[in-house]
Amino acid sequence: MTEPVRIRATVSEGVTQVRLMASHPMENGRRRLPDGSLVAAHHITDLAVLHNARVVLQARFGPSVSRDPYLVFSFAGGVPGETVSVSWRDNRGAQRSDSVTIR
Repeated sequence: MTEPVRIRATVSEGVTQVRLMASHPMENGRRRLPDGSLVAAHHITDLAVLHNARVVLQARFGPSVSRDPYLVFSFAGGVPGETVSVSWRDNRGAQRSDSVTIR
C-alpha cells in the first residue's frame, strides 16, 4: 500500500490554495543499479484533484517527473468545511485517493 497524499487546502478571499505531495518513487526506467541492471519504470501517469466532485486540476505525468511530486495551485471558490480530494494512478495499475477539508 502506498503512503497517503499529503494535502493542505486553505481559502482566502474566495480563492482556495492547494498544496499536495504524493509519495511515489517515480522511477523512469533508465536508472541502473550497481550491477548494471535497469530499475523498472514506476511512475504516476494520471492525477486528478476534485472540489466537491468538480475537477479543478487534471494532470498526465510521465517518467521525467521527480520523486514525490509536489504541486501548488489555486482555484476560484471553496469554503471552509468543503472537501478537496486527490486521486492518482500509476503505470503499474496502483492507485490512491485521499481527501482533506478546506480550512
